[in-house]
Amino acid sequence: MSKQQWYESLFENYGQKYDNEIFTQGTLGECDFIEKELSFDKSLNIIDVGCGTGRHTIELSKRGYSVTGIDLSESQLERAREKAKAADLKIDLLKHDARNLPFENQFDAAIMLCEGGFPLMETDEMNYEILQNVSKALKPKAKFIFTTLNGLFPLYHSVNEFHGEGKQDGNATYKSTHFDLMTFRDHNVTTFEDDNGNVKELDCNERYYVPSEITWLLKSLGFTKIEICGAKLGAFSKEDKLTTEDYEMLIIAER
Repeated sequence: MSKQQWYESLFENYGQKYDNEIFTQGTLGECDFIEKELSFDKSLNIIDVGCGTGRHTIELSKRGYSVTGIDLSESQLERAREKAKAADLKIDLLKHDARNLPFENQFDAAIMLCEGGFPLMETDEMNYEILQNVSKALKPKAKFIFTTLNGLFPLYHSVNEFHGEGKQDGNATYKSTHFDLMTFRDHNVTTFEDDNGNVKELDCNERYYVPSEITWLLKSLGFTKIEICGAKLGAFSKEDKLTTEDYEMLIIAER
């Protein structure tokens, strides 16, 4: 049996607490941006990769879109199903590994927000497999909207200071131990309380990407129009040119 990875341990029993984290509070504004990018076309079939507790899936479904949510965590999906049921919504919320999706030429658009799988994998090859599988799931003419960690940020700023800003009691804490310039991976210790009140501490590492890498990876998968912007929580905008001040980048790719 393979060793459980940190992202599997983190999301084992962390559905309700996850919804209270600061970084999950921008759902409405983010969905406003997605709707605009999709020209408010409610006939489109959307896949939400790494949907977590379903916040974007559910909000877009409320607005009349057909959305399929997939995630690796059964705990996160259970929370999403509870929320969907409470909102009287029938949504496909499926357990799948984003590195091995069963879909092909099925969706008109994909979203993958708030580090939904990518870039959490333990190797660059696994992260690329996620992009490959999302690309395979999309129809020939499709749009792919996602966020990822901006590799320019830790070259100029302290990751620890960023995570310390605005921290609230009860939220997870994140302590960077070192940023590896050879791999662009930030190694950190994440401490959080699960839904049963158990405090857990995990050794994690996350891959930061620079814009030229993302552009090359997407071009290799057939995307021809790639826009990269700064990703501001709950206020995505193409007007926000990516800078070294942005912790995350927002990517809008089209075939």
